Amino acid sequence: MKNALITGITGQDGSYLAELLLEKGYNVYGIMRRKSVVDYGNVEHIKDKINFIYADMTDVISLINAMKISQADEVYNLAAQSFVATSWEQPIATAEIDAIGVTNMLEAIRTVKPSCRFYQASTSEMFGLVQEIPQKETTPFYPRSPYGVAKLYGHWITKNYRESYDMYACSGILFNHESERRGKEFVTRKITDAVARIKHGIQDCIELGNMDAKRDWGHSQDYVKAMWLMLQQDTPDDYVIATNETRTVREFVDVAFKHAGIDVEFKGEGIDEIGVDKATGKTVVRVNPKFFRPAEVDILLGNPAKAEEKLGWVREISFDELVKRMVENDLALVEKEIKISKID
Repeated sequence: MKNALITGITGQDGSYLAELLLEKGYNVYGIMRRKSVVDYGNVEHIKDKINFIYADMTDVISLINAMKISQADEVYNLAAQSFVATSWEQPIATAEIDAIGVTNMLEAIRTVKPSCRFYQASTSEMFGLVQEIPQKETTPFYPRSPYGVAKLYGHWITKNYRESYDMYACSGILFNHESERRGKEFVTRKITDAVARIKHGIQDCIELGNMDAKRDWGHSQDYVKAMWLMLQQDTPDDYVIATNETRTVREFVDVAFKHAGIDVEFKGEGIDEIGVDKATGKTVVRVNPKFFRPAEVDILLGNPAKAEEKLGWVREISFDELVKRMVENDLALVEKEIKISKID
């Protein structure tokens, strides 16, 4: 039976990966930061099946201790300050966790168990101001946020340890992947949560930033399978995981409202653009410049051909199904919230 150590286990990807590894018979260890209030996040439902270890990505000693306790055969480094907008507000913290934290984890593995296989969660945000469309493993990087810059360090230090110390270390360059477990600060979940609230009549409108930004969206459940596959190969390598489809934020909004039974018509351009409920004439979408990024990433579109060919990875959940699941989940959550508030 293999031992796996997951950093960022309480997050979206960490929870789906933990479920996958438990199904495959792994002993699953998860790193948690010590807080005054214990929060199991997205693994609350499987917390009794996971061995939790208190550690911190900025403290290499704690990571060495986590490696000694878990004796991990595979480490999945999913921990990060993962919200792009926050990286401008907290650039140093983002660098310490998303960049230096990767080195700390690699050093812990090299110190305790060099044979352990390592997965680094890289990101399409490293492509930033894209140099070619679609983006693939050989596309030059041009990050456009402190988050993207920090992640690029994590990506290159992983490759460096692979080549310097002959470690089985690889990076998955994952394009945007969402789910019902996504945090509400992320634009996709912000949209589906607002759609549910508007449908239930407890919110009037949603405010968004750049409606023309294009992203390649998949479901996290499909993407964690790719992470696992990367660590099962004969030799380590880096892979783009994406859908090879790109859509605007506006399209995501339109599909989300449709799954809630609301038909939206968009009018105007730029900061004056609005989305109007065709049935009622009410404005349900507005643009707010405060949500624009200081340096925008206009289009992300990934080519997963290498992963499909070499890993046998298959994307199973379509864009429409992804949005449908997220909207239905939020409709149920908001309905539950309303019922509880009436009891109170």
